[in-house]
Amino acid sequence: MKDLSVDLADRVCRVPDFVFDCINALPVSAHPMTQLVCGIMALQTDSQFARAYASSTPTQQLWRQALEDSLNIIAKVPRIAGFIYRRIYHEGDFIGPSPNLDLAANFCHMLGFDDPHMYDMMRKYLVIHSDHEGGAVSAHAVRLVGSALADPYLAFAAGMNGCAGPLHGLAIQDSFKWIKQVSVDLGGSDVEISVLEDYVRSKLQAGHIIPGFGHALLKQTDPRYTCLYEFCEKNFPDDPYFQLVKKLKEVVPAVMRHQGKVRNPWPNVDAIIGVVFNHFGLHDESFFPVVLGVARSIGSLSQLVWDRALCLPIERPSTVNMDWIEAFCKSRTDNKQEQA
Repeated sequence: MKDLSVDLADRVCRVPDFVFDCINALPVSAHPMTQLVCGIMALQTDSQFARAYASSTPTQQLWRQALEDSLNIIAKVPRIAGFIYRRIYHEGDFIGPSPNLDLAANFCHMLGFDDPHMYDMMRKYLVIHSDHEGGAVSAHAVRLVGSALADPYLAFAAGMNGCAGPLHGLAIQDSFKWIKQVSVDLGGSDVEISVLEDYVRSKLQAGHIIPGFGHALLKQTDPRYTCLYEFCEKNFPDDPYFQLVKKLKEVVPAVMRHQGKVRNPWPNVDAIIGVVFNHFGLHDESFFPVVLGVARSIGSLSQLVWDRALCLPIERPSTVNMDWIEAFCKSRTDNKQEQA
């Protein structure tokens, strides 16, 4: 692991200047995810996988170039992310990488944070968000595009475009915005449990979604949430937003279960990660999906290397006919009528 850390630290220093020039050609107001994808696509010009395929390297050998490209992306994306953060939020006062820091600590350093506790938090964050068993939009998009033998840069850029969707990476920023709004509406974290219950109930009855609660795959409290919750308890238990998160953890599932329409009312990781970032000074919600993208590079690209090593075939969706579509639409209509 030490050799890998040293190797990644060396690679992070080798981001070509034209990559930063490409990002600088965009308006500063462009969403951070737009700037991130632009930087990844600029890096693609160095793809060893693309060159190997163009030179007729046998398909069963392309995993070696996929690995090399993937290591370069994993190492260089944190630097691109740091560049984007300083460009948008700190008037272009850029901070270069340090050769003596590991990947997570170096990422924090390039953002402008040198708190050892934040280093520790970022290590946890990158690990627990690195993979999603291929089930998340970003992870699956990387695998899908890579299955066409697109190089890892193209595949990862596709995954990051998926990560920019409101139902995926942007859900992190929406969840923290909601927590802040609750704090404003109810006068802070000292709110009584009964008042918070009434507030949550009124939002649900009005048809609003409570961000950060429920998950399409998990049927219990998200273990990533638990990991960060315990980190908060240990390191900053008195943080006002964390105090509010603790009360929401108690209130929201109970209210949602009482409503009777939610199978999984438990908190997921989106319900807490914004609080963690905010505590360490990373206040800018629009940048949160970029941090997720840095983490997701580790898991999704590791999977992509294995896909090429195993010579997995191109992914193709199942096909359906008009009879299936009509039956599906009818079943959805019938279900809605039964629920009503």
